[in-house]
Amino acid sequence: MAFSLPNLPFGPKDLDPYMSAETLEYHHGKHHKAYIDKTNSWIEEKKLEGLTLVEVIKKAVDTKDKGLFNNAAQAWNHNFFWLCLAKAGQKPSGKLASLIEESFGSTESLLEKLAAEAVGHFGSGWAWLVLENGKLAITSYHDGDTPVAHGTVKPLLTLDVWEHAYYIDYRNARPKYAKEVLSSIINWEFVAKNLDGEGVSRGDLKQG
Repeated sequence: MAFSLPNLPFGPKDLDPYMSAETLEYHHGKHHKAYIDKTNSWIEEKKLEGLTLVEVIKKAVDTKDKGLFNNAAQAWNHNFFWLCLAKAGQKPSGKLASLIEESFGSTESLLEKLAAEAVGHFGSGWAWLVLENGKLAITSYHDGDTPVAHGTVKPLLTLDVWEHAYYIDYRNARPKYAKEVLSSIINWEFVAKNLDGEGVSRGDLKQG
């Protein structure tokens, strides 16, 4: 029993020029895969057979197993991140658009604030748009931390701000990366689905 690296929900060139095939090859095919592989290496030793990825993360929280948490949480974060991306052209609509206007005034204002959160986050981590107590909020987590470990926070959208996410395409220019990705290739249909509070399950994996 083991987790498998999920396929990307788009083709290797579908996100050009905002995210290149080379970035996807390394980010998904090497970095993401490494988190999956490391988690798998502990399945028998830590008695994780049959658990979903989310259950593994919660067990790591309960047992204060930092190594297991870091790798399993990073695997989930990446699963969710890829689902947040799509070919350029989508915009928020319906209930999501209304909530964005109510909380931030406009989509442009939301994206500016989320980009600022990503750029201002010190070191490695993730910038998030979440649903908390029924309202939209922006936050960030360090390293491999994840909304899965924070029960009252429902994930809607994330941006990976580890350096490996952008160095090939943007070198050290995190501000440009955040602006280009957030304004161009967000899968707003996926973000809107997560308003049902079930976003954690969409990044989950079963062993097989």
